[in-house]
Amino acid sequence: MKKIAALSTLLILTSALAVSPKDTLVVQEASDIPTMDPGVTYDTASGAITENLYETLLTYSGASLTKLEPLLATKWTISNGGKTYTFDLRKNVKFHSGGAMTCADAEYSFERNLVTNSAESGNWFIAESLLGTGANANDDKTITWARIDKAVECNAAGQLVFNLPAVDPAFLAKLAYTGQSVVDSKYAAKLGEWSGKEADWKTWVGKDLTNSKLSQAPSGTGAYKFVRKDANAFLATAFDGYWGKKPAIKNIVIQKVPELAARQQAFLRGDADIIEGGGRAVDEEQIKGKAGVLWIDNLPNTVSTAFFMNENIKSTGLLGSGKLDGKGIPATFFKDSNVRRAFSYAFNYQQYITDVQNGKGKQRTMLLPDTFPGYDAKIGTYSYDAAKAKQYFQRAWGGQVWKNGFVMTANYRAGSVPAQTAMEILKKNVEALNPKFRVNIQAKPWSEMLADSKSGKEAMIVIGWAPDYADPDNFMYTFYSSNGYYFPRNNWKDAQVDKWLEQARNTVNTAERNRLYSLVGKKAYEQAPYILMPAGIAYTFVRDSLTGVSAANYNPMTSFSSTGTLWKDLGKK
Repeated sequence: MKKIAALSTLLILTSALAVSPKDTLVVQEASDIPTMDPGVTYDTASGAITENLYETLLTYSGASLTKLEPLLATKWTISNGGKTYTFDLRKNVKFHSGGAMTCADAEYSFERNLVTNSAESGNWFIAESLLGTGANANDDKTITWARIDKAVECNAAGQLVFNLPAVDPAFLAKLAYTGQSVVDSKYAAKLGEWSGKEADWKTWVGKDLTNSKLSQAPSGTGAYKFVRKDANAFLATAFDGYWGKKPAIKNIVIQKVPELAARQQAFLRGDADIIEGGGRAVDEEQIKGKAGVLWIDNLPNTVSTAFFMNENIKSTGLLGSGKLDGKGIPATFFKDSNVRRAFSYAFNYQQYITDVQNGKGKQRTMLLPDTFPGYDAKIGTYSYDAAKAKQYFQRAWGGQVWKNGFVMTANYRAGSVPAQTAMEILKKNVEALNPKFRVNIQAKPWSEMLADSKSGKEAMIVIGWAPDYADPDNFMYTFYSSNGYYFPRNNWKDAQVDKWLEQARNTVNTAERNRLYSLVGKKAYEQAPYILMPAGIAYTFVRDSLTGVSAANYNPMTSFSSTGTLWKDLGKK
């Protein structure tokens, strides 16, 4: 209790300190933290927390995107033609609750993910590996408890065994994702979570774990354990019982500070060690070169970002009149490809590169990092062209869009300067085409926008995708398949694209996969389901008193504050 009280006092005092304490890491972000339950962690803000409180069987080695090394596992073997994986687990590992980690905890964790597998989680891709489908038992009646139980089990030697229905070359990489962390099964059951038994599994199928009891009181094996959280701050402290090397920094304080100027001032004073920046142009002007700043540039960018144009908007609050009468838009406004292409030509990509990325960005042809296999640089790209935008708007909806005009509302993540700037550029250019065009933009809290976009309630948003595992399927299927994770956000569907993507994930022939992804990219260029945002050259900055952040150990598969590191790898001098 004394430790908790001391940390609570620390939280109150931090903003008044000239320099954050040497034993404390202070981070300021614009976003809130939607969840701390790894079973439903599927956004970077949540992932930045769970990857430090919990641990996975495997992790990426150093800065590599392809080399994996043991974490909670010590070794593994692959048999049965690549369909059976057997893991030896690390001994003497404790949970934050004090209980010892066993194979039963690992089995429970994966079975829990397969059972719940809600639309809010990223468990679709592990379900595809272990069950042959990304669905849960409510959506696919062929999924039984027997299938789930067989998919992952502990053998007599205490080893964890996965039984896959088909070969999956990306399976090991999927296990390194923070959502596949091992949770404390006995502790979770005592909280009132799923028992781990067949008796109550059906009541947990598809259940949203975002605000679960485990999210409110997490217990992992990570180097840091949770202390408390409220609407504006998160506190964690080093776990004394951690099995690995003891972290150099004792306390973690993450503060929600929506205003960029306030974050910048705190950072430059030394009150915060790391902050969420405002995009390259802003950060280079306000932060780079200032006293006490460590700036690291030319880092790999594995994020793809786009404007989503929802073809079936379920929120009437964003539609105005709901008709093409000059006072609103219909729910299917973006279903006409002429509308989508018009918006694509109305965005000034070079202005975004200049204003947000300070000239250090480039357009991609696909929503796939250009360092990944399958990327085709020869596919066309859109450019700002007011004449073409006008031409497509005049065609849209049989001429009704141009004749009557429209009013629509688009939301962007509160505190995100790049997203706000992108929206402002698009708004200005679209409205300049026709005095009857109106695009209203407004800021919205991240957790609310995340939930509403998953439900198809957002008309247009800017959102990105960071890879769960280093394979092109994780981007291409996610963005372009009608069975992909992002489909409910934009509701774009093309039967031929779906076919190509299924073919690509069912072959290990790299050349054939690349050919199929190129076909998808070309079709997407023609149909314009997204406005592709220019990709910046990645960078990060921290206070120069912070150690452990460098280009050599930067891994983009790590979520935390864009530094590519875990808390346990940081220190302060």
